[in-house]
Amino acid sequence: MTDTPATQPPLVQIEDSGEIRCLRLARPPVNALDPTLCRALIAALEGAYHDGVRGVVLAGSPKIFSAGLDVPYLLSLGDDRRAVLECWQAFFGVARLLAESRIPVVAALTGHSPAGGCVLALCCDYRIMARSADPARPFALGLNETQVGLVVPEGIQRLMRRVVGEYRAERLLIAGEMVPAERALEIGLVDELVDPDHVVPRALAWLEALLKLPHQPMLRTRAIARAAVVEALSPETIDLERFVQQWWEPETQAALNALVARLKK
Repeated sequence: MTDTPATQPPLVQIEDSGEIRCLRLARPPVNALDPTLCRALIAALEGAYHDGVRGVVLAGSPKIFSAGLDVPYLLSLGDDRRAVLECWQAFFGVARLLAESRIPVVAALTGHSPAGGCVLALCCDYRIMARSADPARPFALGLNETQVGLVVPEGIQRLMRRVVGEYRAERLLIAGEMVPAERALEIGLVDELVDPDHVVPRALAWLEALLKLPHQPMLRTRAIARAAVVEALSPETIDLERFVQQWWEPETQAALNALVARLKK
């Protein structure tokens, strides 16, 4: 007699609230974005669109939205360039799906949101972030790629410039700065800051108010307003082959391995 294998919990938890669907990332400990999680999120988003929901909330876990790409997993692929490219393709597939969404999506930033987590948030219509219970240790978000030896693609830079302005984006991107939540609110990187338990409820409330507007005029206006987001995530603007090529540069590999060493401590 063989044991029945235990059912794995879903990587994306789904909960409906009227016409709005909440998709919660659930890959402990930090919702790192490997291809399996990215594909699960793509399937969940496509399912939401297919089921005719009118708005989506994208949420994380307590104290963490997403730590971004799963760097240890990527490094484990070694010189397998096809596998590394496929990993990044899966991530940008999620980002592009959010950018092109026919319905509004709110990022419920339940905690820290570095790198790829910040990218997904920037692709959403609205960003609501948790206020840390400890003011001395605020949650933060940002594109910290240069700190780990990566170049931020033009398309992702456009997303940052769109919300904080050109010069401020330049300073943040070059330094790879992680922005504390209160500062993120001041500069427009997030739209609201609320207590942790209120992040998802507030995201639902924002969508509910938006969905009370005449629906088609709102959606058509939204599509015009977000054309730059769609263009930023286009394959031509991201130039993924060129982006991935830098992965094996010695300086990049050294910085990434140093990051993994710090994470293990």
